[in-house]
Amino acid sequence: METKTVKISAATYREIYEYAGELQRKWGKPVSLDRTLSFLFHKKKLSDLAGCWKMSDKEAEEMMKTLHRGWKEWKIKSV
Repeated sequence: METKTVKISAATYREIYEYAGELQRKWGKPVSLDRTLSFLFHKKKLSDLAGCWKMSDKEAEEMMKTLHRGWKEWKIKSV
C-alpha cells in the first residue's frame, strides 16, 4: 500500500484519534487512524437505504397504524 503524508491541525488529529477510540470500543479491536478515516468517508447516509426495504401495502399500512398509535401515546416530559 502506498502511503501519503497529510498535514492536519492538532485539533483535527485529536478528533480523529477520539473517534478511532470510539470505533475500537464498538468493534472490540484496534482501529488505525487510516481505517477510521476510511470509515468516515464511506459512512452510509440514512437516505442511502431508501427503497431497500420491500414490503406489501398491507405491511406498510399496519406499520403506519402502529406508528400513529405510538405517537398518540408519546408524551414529552416537561422539565
